[in-house]
Amino acid sequence: MNNMTHTTLLQPVVLSGGSGTRLWPLSREKYPKQLLPLMGADSLLQATVRRVDGITGCTLAATMVVCNEDYRFVIAEQLRLMGKPGSIVLEPIGRNTAPALTLAALAASKNGADPVLLVMPADHIITDLAAFQSVVRQGAVLAAKDAIVTFGITPDAPETGYGYIQAGARYAAAAEPASPARQIARFVEKPDLATAQAYLASGSYLWNSGLFMMRASVWLAAMGHCRPDILAACKSAWAQGSTDGEFVRVDKAAFTACPSDSIDYAVMERIAANLASPGAGALPAGVVIPLAAGWSDVGAWDALWQVLPKDGSGNVSQGDVLLQDCHQTLALSEGRLVACVGVDNLVVVETADAVLVAHKDKTQDVKKIVDSLKKSGRAEGSIHRKVFRPWGWYDSVDAGERFQVKRIVVKPGATLSLQMHHHRAEHWIVVRGTAKVTRGEETLLLSENESTFIPLGTTHRLENPGRLPLEIIEVQSGSYLGEDDIVRFEDVYGR
Repeated sequence: MNNMTHTTLLQPVVLSGGSGTRLWPLSREKYPKQLLPLMGADSLLQATVRRVDGITGCTLAATMVVCNEDYRFVIAEQLRLMGKPGSIVLEPIGRNTAPALTLAALAASKNGADPVLLVMPADHIITDLAAFQSVVRQGAVLAAKDAIVTFGITPDAPETGYGYIQAGARYAAAAEPASPARQIARFVEKPDLATAQAYLASGSYLWNSGLFMMRASVWLAAMGHCRPDILAACKSAWAQGSTDGEFVRVDKAAFTACPSDSIDYAVMERIAANLASPGAGALPAGVVIPLAAGWSDVGAWDALWQVLPKDGSGNVSQGDVLLQDCHQTLALSEGRLVACVGVDNLVVVETADAVLVAHKDKTQDVKKIVDSLKKSGRAEGSIHRKVFRPWGWYDSVDAGERFQVKRIVVKPGATLSLQMHHHRAEHWIVVRGTAKVTRGEETLLLSENESTFIPLGTTHRLENPGRLPLEIIEVQSGSYLGEDDIVRFEDVYGR
């Protein structure tokens, strides 16, 4: 039994940063892996939010998500679809996990509150929820007593892609004699194979999961001791911020001036060093609890293959896939038929605008392909052909010299900005639903099979006044068709 009470306020904090470039072409900079449904219907972010559903022994606060401003509307929509409203703290620029958690702690401390923060990366997989919630309850007891708790994954292989935590002596403040909680002896970086094998053989090393628990006040005090510069920058950004519905915006200039650092480097490694050489200052206790709950950080395609269900030949297939005489292969299709014959240990991923074929042992190198795409200025490195917007989405179906064709879907009740283009004209054909069109001084109502023309330089707006999705085909023509050829006059989304 643990002694966490229902009066313990548990604040889930989901850190939704990172671009997941090793999972290209599904994961891209503008739509990274945490927003994708890689296992089941939920995205990784949605699965992370659900991870605390039904947890006992505490009062559960609404989830807080800390994310890049570019993802705000997609994340808000995913939370809405779950029926789980929460606050979304927006980072105007990426500054790594320590500043992100500091903003979350400041947000959680409003009105004198001091909850226990459960800090979870948005892009991990955990398959054994009962085991996960069990260690969270154990960790909350210790965090409520001012420890900073992390969870170390019980290793089953000499993995060289993860950092490690060395577990030290039993944590004396743990009330239960059989508690698995240990003092953190040290953090170590990703090892070579021989070192990883030695760590596995020793039995005292755990994989660094990136999961943490602590009181908001304890984290802020630790940052004040270890990185007062980051704390000061975050406090300044927070004090000058504002709230816009579910979005919490911090001051861009103040946060841009904040140094970049991780939770591990900023605080956790210093706690471990302080244990080894006491007297370096008043730091909280650092505690690690082993976690065996089917965890994966899904860092590359081989990691996803490991956690997904397989057929009798060790293959994983999703979408329109046919396999003949294949073994240990991962094949995913977003649309077109993918057929694999007589191949072993391959990764084949099909999307609308790119196909990846890689050996399963080389999937860490997919990042180099993304780097190459960016250096050459190709859009496939950062965005999908299908682009999500707060009002719906569009898919760039075809393009050529001086023309582009898009399929546009607008959610019921949604409105695009009042805008104008300097370099292109547009033809709109309604194929489903009803469109309300502003064109200069005119207002038109268009039904299926009706169309309109927006001349170059004409102020216009598209709205969906109906209860069903509006689908149109847009044909653009002109000398320049880039997305930056938009002059916005009014926008309900504040862009």
